[in-house]
Amino acid sequence: MNTHAPILPILIPFAAALLQIACDRPAFQRGVGISAAALLIIATSWLAWLADAGQLHIYALGDWPAPFGIVLVVDRLAAAMTMLTAVLAFACLLYANAGFDLRGRHFQPLFQLQLFGVLGAFLTGDLFNLFVFFEVMLLASYTLLAHGGGIRRTRAGIAYVVLNLVGSAFFLLALGLLYGTMGTLNLAHLADRLTLPGYDQALTRLAFALLIAVFALKAGLLPLSFWLPHTYAAAGVPVAALFAIMTKVGIVAILRVHAVVLAPTMPDLLGHWLTTLALATVVFAALGTLAATRLRTLAAWLILLSAGSLLLAPAQPRPGVTAAAIYYLLHSTVSGAAFFLLAGVIAEQRGNAADHFTGRSTSTAVWVRLAFLAAATTAAGLPPFSGFLGKLMLLTTLRDATAGPAIWVILLGAGFVVLIALARDGSELFWKGPFTASASPNVIAWQKVTATLLLVAGGPLLALFAGPLANYAERAAEQLYASEAYVAHILGPQRPHRQ
Repeated sequence: MNTHAPILPILIPFAAALLQIACDRPAFQRGVGISAAALLIIATSWLAWLADAGQLHIYALGDWPAPFGIVLVVDRLAAAMTMLTAVLAFACLLYANAGFDLRGRHFQPLFQLQLFGVLGAFLTGDLFNLFVFFEVMLLASYTLLAHGGGIRRTRAGIAYVVLNLVGSAFFLLALGLLYGTMGTLNLAHLADRLTLPGYDQALTRLAFALLIAVFALKAGLLPLSFWLPHTYAAAGVPVAALFAIMTKVGIVAILRVHAVVLAPTMPDLLGHWLTTLALATVVFAALGTLAATRLRTLAAWLILLSAGSLLLAPAQPRPGVTAAAIYYLLHSTVSGAAFFLLAGVIAEQRGNAADHFTGRSTSTAVWVRLAFLAAATTAAGLPPFSGFLGKLMLLTTLRDATAGPAIWVILLGAGFVVLIALARDGSELFWKGPFTASASPNVIAWQKVTATLLLVAGGPLLALFAGPLANYAERAAEQLYASEAYVAHILGPQRPHRQ
C-alpha cells in the first residue's frame, strides 16, 4: 500500500514518543527509541524509492483535499531529507543510549518529538502546518539543549529560546498577512492565486519577505547567526549532532517557497542581498573556525559555514545549482554531525583536557585519530571524499553567476582557512602537550564507537556513490522547479480560485 507512505515518517516518531511517555523505564524507552529509529530508516528509504518514480505523493489527512485540508507532499527533495534525518537520528540516538539520555528526564520522548517536528517540516504542503511543525521542533529542542544541566547550557538556552520566540512571532505575523491578503496558506494554492490580478502586491511581498527572514534565522544567515555557534557548542554531544539537520530545515523551506511560489511571480524578491549575506556568512564562519578553542565549537562553525554555502542556491535559482546544493547538503549534514560525535569521544579519552585544543593528559586510540583524519579531510573539501566533490559541484554550477568570481574566491579561501584550522587543531589534540607512553586510552562504549564511525564513514560513502546521488539530486532539483506540475498535481484540474 503506497497510499499511506507519506505519513509514516511522522507517525513512527509520534507513536514512539507516546509509548515512551506511557512507560518511563529506561530500558523500555531505549528499546522503543532505537527500534523506531531503525524503522524510520526503512520507511524513509521506501519513500525515497517511491518518490524517485517522478510522481508527487500527496496525503490528505481526513481525506480533505487541498487547499481545504492538511496535506503532506512527498517529492524527491522531501524524501531525501527525511531519509537523511532518519540516518542521522539513528546514529545520534545510539550514541545517547550509552548513558547521555539518563542525565536528565524525558530525553527519549523529546528526541522523538524533535524528529516529528523536523520530518513534518520537510513533508508539509502548507505554511500554517510548517509553522506548527517548526514549533514542535523548537519546543523539543529547548529542552534537549538544556539536557544534562550546567550554567553554559542554561545561558545558551535562554538566548536560543528568546530569539526563536521572536522568530515565531514574525512567522505568525507573516502568515496573518498572507492569509488576509490571499485567503490561503497552501503552497500550491498560493502559487496559483499569485498568477491572478487583484491582490495587494505590497502586502504580499512584505509577508513573503518576513517569511524568508524567519527561515534565514533558522538557517543561520548573517546577521541572524550569532546565536548558532554558542548554542550548538553548549548542547550535549548527541543533541548538537542532531541539531546539524535543523539549519537545513530553514534552507529547504527557502528553497521550496522560492521555487514553488516566488520564482514564477516574484523572482526578484531575494535579489542580490541573499548572495551577499550568504558569502558574508561563509567568511564569518571561516574566521570562527580559526578562533575556536575546542572541537565542538569548531564543529558548530562548520555547520554555519555550510549554511552560508547552501544559501547560495536559492540566491541563484537554477536547477543545476540546486542539484549541487542538495548533494552538498547531504555531505555537510553528515560531516558536521560526525565532528560533534568525534568531539565527545575525544573528550572522553583525553580526560580533563576534554576536546580543548590544549595538551592532552592521556593517549587516544588509533581509530579515533584515523576517524578525525577522515572527518577533517571531508570537512576541508580535500579529495577523494564528499567535501571535495560537493564543493566542486557548487563551484562548477556557480561559475556563470553574476557574482561568480566573488563566490569562487570566498568559497576556496574559506576552504583553505578551514584546512589550516583543522591541521592546527588536529596537531594540538593528538601530537602536542605532555604524553605518557604507558597511558592507555579510556574505553569508549560500543554505542558511541558505532555511531561515530557510522557518520564518519559518510564522507567516503557519499563519494563512492556520488554518481547515483548526483543524478538523484538533478532529478530532485528539476522536479522542485516544475512549479506548474506541482500546482496541478496538488489542486487537480478544478482550481479552487476558478470556482
